[in-house]
Amino acid sequence: MSNPQQPAHDPRGDRSWDPAEERSSDFIVVRNLRLWAHVGVLESERQLGQWFELDLELGADLSAAASGDDLGASLDYSLAITALQRQASEVRVQTLEHYSELIFACLEALYGPVPMRLELRKYRAPVPGFGGRVAVRRARHWEHS
Repeated sequence: MSNPQQPAHDPRGDRSWDPAEERSSDFIVVRNLRLWAHVGVLESERQLGQWFELDLELGADLSAAASGDDLGASLDYSLAITALQRQASEVRVQTLEHYSELIFACLEALYGPVPMRLELRKYRAPVPGFGGRVAVRRARHWEHS
C-alpha cells in the first residue's frame, strides 16, 4: 500500500509524479522576464526605477497547437512579454502586490480569464543589511493550490 503523503512514481521513469498534475491543463511558461519598473514604498524607488524579475504560467489546452503546429490555437507568449515590458515602463506604484495585480489585468486583457500564476521578484529591497530578493507569488483562475 502506498503512502498518500508521498508522490507516486511515474511509470514512465524514475521521477516524482503527481497524478493530480497529470489531469491539469497544459502550460505556457515564461521565466526570468526582467522588467525595469518604478515600484517601491520609497519615493526614490518610484522616481529612479529598478529591476524586477517575473516568472509566469498560463494554463491552456495546447493539444490543437501541438498537433496542428498552429500558433493561433495557442497563447502567443510574445504578446505577453511585449505588453508587460510596455506596462513596466509606465507603472508607478508602491507595492509588489499592486504591481502583480496590474500584471494579472494585462494578461487577462490579452488572453481572458485563463489560469495564471506568477512570481514577481524585487532585486533590491531597501532593507539595511539585506542583499537577497523579495517576491510575491500569486494565482488567478487556478484550480490547484
